[in-house]
Amino acid sequence: MPAVTPMSSLLQEQQAMTTLLDLLKQEQQHLVAADIDALVALTTEKSTLVNQMAVLASQRHGALGAAGFGTQDSAMDGWIAASGEAQASTLWQQLLEMTHEAKELNRVNGILINKHMSRTQGALNILRPQSQATNFYGPSGHATSISPSRGFIVG
Repeated sequence: MPAVTPMSSLLQEQQAMTTLLDLLKQEQQHLVAADIDALVALTTEKSTLVNQMAVLASQRHGALGAAGFGTQDSAMDGWIAASGEAQASTLWQQLLEMTHEAKELNRVNGILINKHMSRTQGALNILRPQSQATNFYGPSGHATSISPSRGFIVG
């Protein structure tokens, strides 16, 4: 297995991010269409991909550290300047832009999910019987609710 370099990891991360963007766009389409079955399948795939991306980023950080740079994303600029890799700067900028786009898609998808949840909760509330509780003041002077009850006659 060849050694991981910041460049090789960067290429793999960009491929994974492209796939993630496609999944997030599909997720948004399924949310708009309220296609729950399709969402379930996408969620598993998305989760696996996000875990893979975390591993790739960790490998890149390790490769940066092994190359004498820091082990965080901010070290990429120094590595790019020293590496002589012609396309590294372009790939890094594209990855950063794609990451921003993925965060925005994820935010919008979260809003759509919350809207679906609110509608579902509203529908459930309509189906629940309304309480016919009567407010009284208890011995302590605080308001209490007493719901009408049906007693059973045992005889």
